[in-house]
Amino acid sequence: MAVGPVDVYIIGFPGNKFSGRIAPAIMELVENGTIRVLDLLFVMKDADGTVTTLAAEDIAEEGAAYLAIDVAEPGALGDEDAEEVSEDLPADSSALLIAFENLWAVKVVDALQAADAVLIDSIRIPAEVVAAALDPA
Repeated sequence: MAVGPVDVYIIGFPGNKFSGRIAPAIMELVENGTIRVLDLLFVMKDADGTVTTLAAEDIAEEGAAYLAIDVAEPGALGDEDAEEVSEDLPADSSALLIAFENLWAVKVVDALQAADAVLIDSIRIPAEVVAAALDPA
């Protein structure tokens, strides 16, 4: 069985400001078969620098929208990931780590395997870089 490549996004929330727009966007991608969420992990640092980590199953009311996301591999993101992120996380901010499989790429993976081909490299160009390059200004 072919699997798609996995991405891990680290999404920052300076000042612990949450708009509620991210979970519905993730849910839409899950529902239309674009991605499969493997795991979610929240890392929060308060004003004093104390770090709190919440796994997907530990999310309370303030993150209720994330409770609706089906997590396929709970625990895939763990303490080491949280510790690494917390080192660079400013005080009074949070980060969401989300690991997801790119289901849209499974057909390409199948085709590569069937052709005895190998993917030599994969490069992701951040959306901000693409937007800046396309900006005519």
